[in-house]
Parts: sequence; C-alpha cells; structure tokens
Amino acid sequence: MSADAPERSREEPAANSGAGFPRAARLLKHFDFERVYKQGKRHFSSHMTVFYLRPATGASPEGASEEKQARVGFTVGRVLGGAVDRNRIKRRLREAVRRRRPLLKSVSPVDVVINPKKSVLTLEFPVVLEEVARAFDAIAKKLALK
Repeated sequence: MSADAPERSREEPAANSGAGFPRAARLLKHFDFERVYKQGKRHFSSHMTVFYLRPATGASPEGASEEKQARVGFTVGRVLGGAVDRNRIKRRLREAVRRRRPLLKSVSPVDVVINPKKSVLTLEFPVVLEEVARAFDAIAKKLALK
C-alpha cells in the first residue's frame, strides 16, 4: 500500500452475514421502474425522494414467484456527476438498503425506487443510514394503514 493511498475503515465488514442484497430483492426491469414512478406514491426527504408501490398480484411480466419480498431499485442520473460519483452514490445507497431492508419485512411485497440528490455523495454514512431508515419506516406506516 502506498503512502498516498486512502486509509480504509476496518470497523465493520462490508457484508454482514444474512444481510445481503440478493437479485430477487432488486428492482431491475425498466417496466417495473416506470410502474412505480407512474402509479406509486412518494416520500420526500432532504437528501432523496423515495417512490413506492405495492405490486398487484402477477404484475411482473414473467409472473415471478419472487414477489414475496420488498424490491428496491436506484436511479442515479448523469446530472448527479460523472460515472465515479454516480457509482459511489449507488454503492453507499446499496449498503444502506442492505442494513435497513428488514424494516420493510412487515409490508412485503412492495417495490421501492430511491432517487438520491447529489448531497448523498458527501454525507456522512450514518446520516445516509438514518435517511433510508426513516424513509422505510414512513413507507411501512403508510402501507400498514391500507
């Protein structure tokens, strides 16, 4: 390691056992993103906008049986910076969602799309975690009322 290399934090491992972010828990298809944007509700916070929608049964074109859990997707557009910045925002959000995903277990299934603001790039990570947790709590409360 060179003297100019940044010091890496070794406080916590990146992936806790059992706290992964499997493919079935991700929102991947353009169709699903569009549906959440057009038909879903929004939760606004100071550093991100979170769109969410409880999927109709059989809403997926494949009729997948994986609809039992919450699925989360991210939209990080070019307006937020170059590829390096956008990828860093996605990595930070992915890790925050990995840690806070259990908050959505009570309202599964739900599709969530997180649309961050540029400030997520420079925020302290505990603030990002808290922001995601607050958004997931708000979604859980709103969907529990229905």
